[in-house]
This record gives sequence, C-alpha cells and structure tokens, in this order.
Amino acid sequence: MKDPFTARATLLALTTALISGFSNFLSKIAVTAVKDPILYTTLKNSIVAVLLVGIVLGLKRWPEIRALTKKQVVQLVAIGIIGGSVPFALFFTGLTMTSALNGALIHKTLFLWVALLALPILKERFTKWQWLGVGALFAANVVVGGFAGFKYNAGELMILAATLLWAVENVIAKMALKELSSTTVAAARMILGSFVLLALVSVRTGFAPIVALSAVQWGWTLLLSVFLLGYVLTWYAALKRAPATVVAALLVPATLVTNVLSAIFITHTFSGADFLQAGLFAAGIALIIVFAHKTTEQASPDSVSA
Repeated sequence: MKDPFTARATLLALTTALISGFSNFLSKIAVTAVKDPILYTTLKNSIVAVLLVGIVLGLKRWPEIRALTKKQVVQLVAIGIIGGSVPFALFFTGLTMTSALNGALIHKTLFLWVALLALPILKERFTKWQWLGVGALFAANVVVGGFAGFKYNAGELMILAATLLWAVENVIAKMALKELSSTTVAAARMILGSFVLLALVSVRTGFAPIVALSAVQWGWTLLLSVFLLGYVLTWYAALKRAPATVVAALLVPATLVTNVLSAIFITHTFSGADFLQAGLFAAGIALIIVFAHKTTEQASPDSVSA
C-alpha cells in the first residue's frame, strides 16, 4: 500500500521547489530595488515572523511551546541562528554580486550537503535508483550552463556559505520535527532569526532607512515575504513527513523554474539544452519519487499535524 506520508511530502516538497524557483528569480529584482540586502532580508523575514506568530496562535500551538524541553529549546535556537538569520544575510548580499541563475544553481547544491550530513547523522538511506535520480538532477543543473557562467567571486562564496549553513539547519530541524509540529519549528526559525537580523541592522545603519523606503520597494518586500512564508511552511511540512535527503533532492527542480522565467523575461530564448534539462529534471524526480518508499521508514509517520 502506498505510504500516504510519502505522497503528501512529495507534493509539499515540489510545491516548495515551485515557490523557490519563482522566489529566486524575483529576489534578484527585489534586492536590487531595495538596494540594501541586509535591510531587505530583515524586513522580509520579520514580516514572515509576524505572520507565523498569528498562524501559531490560530493553530493553538501555545501548549506545545510551553511544554518545550531544554533539548528542544536548544534545537530551536540553533535553527533560528544557523538557518533563520546569518545565511539570509549572506545569501542576499551575495545575490547582489551574481545572477539569479547562478544563485539558484549554488543554492540547489543543498541536497548534496544535506545528504553528506543526513546519511551518517540521521542514518537515512538512499537506494541506488534514487542516487541515479540525483545524478540526473545534477546533470540537469550542468546542462543549464554548468560552471561556465560563474565568476567565482565573493558573492558566490557567500551564497555557498549560506547553503552550507542551511544544510546543517535541515539536519537539526529534522531531529526537532520528530516531536514538534512543522509550524512551531518554522515559527522559531523565522522569529528568532529575525531578532538576530534586527540586531544586525540596528548596529549597521539603524532603522532610519526603513522610513525612506518607497512604495515600490515596500511592494517588492511584501511580495517576496509571501513567497518566503509559503516556502517555510511547505518545506518544514515536507521535512517532517519524509527523509531530509529526499526533500532536499526534490527542491533541485526550482532551478528549472528560475531558468524558464529567465528565458521568458530576460533571454527570450528556450534552447534545445533547456528542453534536455527539463527532461533530466523529470527523470530525476520520477526516480526519487518512485523509489522514495525505500526510505519512508526514516520519516516520522506519527506526525500528521503541520
């Protein structure tokens, strides 16, 4: 019988990939419009944090929060710092120094770093067919341009550093999600991370620049806040229901979404290589999903609440 948690996790992870693809494309425009990447990501994350407070209260998660153990508090603080603050500052600063596509390509190596951590630490397993699927996803990223368009500058190194931190966060989050709801973990990430970012902004420039933001700059910030809210909610919900390696691998097709958007709005071309990339993505996703049941015992089947 097909595992219902795997099916739901797959849908959630692919939804995250779709959101991420759009977000990566639009974030380059948004961060350029706002000009200060630290201020931009701080405002965006803070807006999402406020929204998540409302969601947590609406879902009546307060008893769960009050019952947190010391170990769980440590895990949530680590998630907030390692995943919700520093990497955002690194990523969006780096994005001002490179293209949206390069940023997406680097970010989508996340599944490699998650696998390197999750396999030994979380004892997750990947079948040979799933590894073949991962190979197809990696090949798809190479087809889109490989490393030819990379500048190997400080911006790309910042995005890579952010990706590595997010990989560590994913492993910690997977452990926390064994006992906590995905909304509680997502809220902790964004709320605690926002406090760190707000402290950083207060030291760097103070809050005066916020008043000077134009309606257009606020518009971009609010729009990408909606995308980020959707991302964290679907991502953690998927991570709760399936192995971290599977969920991270299913995020890779976001590159295809970013590439299609770039082809439509920037390059105005969609080449044979782009079609080949799409085919490799489809093959890779199919292999990972079809053989995902091999690793469902590593997920948390007792966790159905988001």
